[in-house]
Amino acid sequence: MVVGRFAPSPTGPLHFGSLVAAVASYCDAKSRGGQWLLRIEDVDQTRHVASASDDIIRTLQRYGFVWDGDIVYQSQRSAHYQTALAQLQQRGLAYPCTCSRKEIADSSTLLGIEGAIYPGICLQHATKPGAAAAWRIKTDAQTIRFADQMQGQQQHQMASDIGDFVVKRADGLFSYQLAVVVDDALQGVTHVVRGADLLNSTTRQIYLQQLLGYPTPVYAHIPLVLNADGQKLSKQTLATALPEDNVVATLVAALSFLKQTLPADVQSFAVADLWQWAIAHWQLPKITRR
Repeated sequence: MVVGRFAPSPTGPLHFGSLVAAVASYCDAKSRGGQWLLRIEDVDQTRHVASASDDIIRTLQRYGFVWDGDIVYQSQRSAHYQTALAQLQQRGLAYPCTCSRKEIADSSTLLGIEGAIYPGICLQHATKPGAAAAWRIKTDAQTIRFADQMQGQQQHQMASDIGDFVVKRADGLFSYQLAVVVDDALQGVTHVVRGADLLNSTTRQIYLQQLLGYPTPVYAHIPLVLNADGQKLSKQTLATALPEDNVVATLVAALSFLKQTLPADVQSFAVADLWQWAIAHWQLPKITRR
């Protein structure tokens, strides 16, 4: 059984970029006769916007999405993440860290794909007494490789490209990397279709999957929707919320962005008919890398 998912963060309303990712994951799962799950990724409560989750759910319903099973909220799953972390701690694969960002920046001599590589201070020396500790995963010289269905072959050398990364923050919140790995495994997700902005996270997630004995899904990172300044559409770049009307036209625009060949009379379709057509004619390879 193919199982896909859409996992928005409730930091604001869905915008066109969100819709493109949702349409791609939905069509990919349903065209394979599979299930499509909805997960609200609210693990980071400091970024959660009140009522955003309900707004996201209503918008998806308005646009004709139908998910399988109950909606999962990461904020209700801390026990699962703690169990996974405990496994890593017991095997000596995770260690506490009390370093500040400034200390890391001042002491690091290596740059990875996302900035300074953590130099392993708390792995080599005692942590600060009384200070709140984050938990980091030990990395080594292993190279993680995977074949992305959209972006082709990808690889990172974990120690030099990523470094020891945080899986639980000093404020007690679990990291996105650990939460998404645990959720995908427990929900049986087999295919992950999401935006290319998460491409660099994938090797960390595969590394955790291997440490925890989880299967690795098939990944496809689709092109991002950009604004006129070449920035990714997001809440930070003030992307506008999806319209409440013109649902068919907006879905057609999303399918067109995804390079799907549409019938000439598509604008006259009802929402349910458009979905039926889109799923039956879905072709992931048509999406070009941008």
